Amino acid sequence: MNCASDLGLRTGYGQSMTMHFTFRATCKMIHRMNDTRQERILVVGATGMLGAPVTRQLISDGYVVRVLSRDRAKAEGLFGKHVEIVLGDVTRPESLPSAVAQCDGLYISLRGSNNFASYEAVEDWGLRNLLSAAQASAISRVAYISGAGQTAGNESLLPVRIKLQAERQLRSCGKTFTIFRCTHFMESLDLFVHGNRVTVLGHQPHAYHYIAASDYAVMVSRSFRRPTAANQVLTVWGPEALTMQEALEIYVRELAPELKLGRMPLAVARVIGRLTGNHDLRFAAELFAGFSRVGEVGDPQPANSLLGAPRTNLLQWCAQRKIRQAGERSIATR
Repeated sequence: MNCASDLGLRTGYGQSMTMHFTFRATCKMIHRMNDTRQERILVVGATGMLGAPVTRQLISDGYVVRVLSRDRAKAEGLFGKHVEIVLGDVTRPESLPSAVAQCDGLYISLRGSNNFASYEAVEDWGLRNLLSAAQASAISRVAYISGAGQTAGNESLLPVRIKLQAERQLRSCGKTFTIFRCTHFMESLDLFVHGNRVTVLGHQPHAYHYIAASDYAVMVSRSFRRPTAANQVLTVWGPEALTMQEALEIYVRELAPELKLGRMPLAVARVIGRLTGNHDLRFAAELFAGFSRVGEVGDPQPANSLLGAPRTNLLQWCAQRKIRQAGERSIATR
């Protein structure tokens, strides 16, 4: 299971990020623009925590990027004029033909709201709608983010069952596909912060090779131009294994030492969620119950060989975050 995409809680940080293109990336875009025809990739989920880095990487690598979004202002705030924006919703199939038209590739990063009904509507039926529209289009390549804990023995867990169903749909859709079975993302650590506390739900014994979204984005972008990545299910891990507790200890020490790190038993989270009507907490409790049972599986070596191994460890990611935050504070005080 993928903590970042499955937990799906909102943070102000993800919404406030702005684009920064290096001179080299800009030159690369100009070079691509001189080609007779640029490849156009439709990104679904582009404004999300994991979709936005992929969108920026595709832009930097010279693709024409089209974004399917329910909120034009949000998409424009994140990407400016660097993307084409098509208003639509994966749960409304009539809005999808115009989105897929004239696209060569499709990247899918779906996420429902924090309840299982929405999860199923978006990640199951939404994907069906997307693939149906893609089948009637010129799209030749589809990439999809799944999770590193998606195994047949865990289908009693709804998120696992839906991801496995999605993978089966992709394999049989008639399009060339690449499925990324990703572990937990470093960006997901932001989601543990609530007020002045950082809380882990339940006992989480498994170690995860946390990955930076920017490293993953590079792999996705490369996959669209590498024939060897066609029709592959790739396990994606970062460079070092840490339990949730270990990862959050580093996060708090490096980025937010004023926060208090603690743990809430799953039974307590369920009771509080039920008594207070807090659907987010009830949803999170069920997900973390799954995390406690489902660890990483798979071999990341094929993905590393085909697309390049992720290299950013958590300390480096924290250092990059500090630099970015300092820059944002400097701009805000001008």
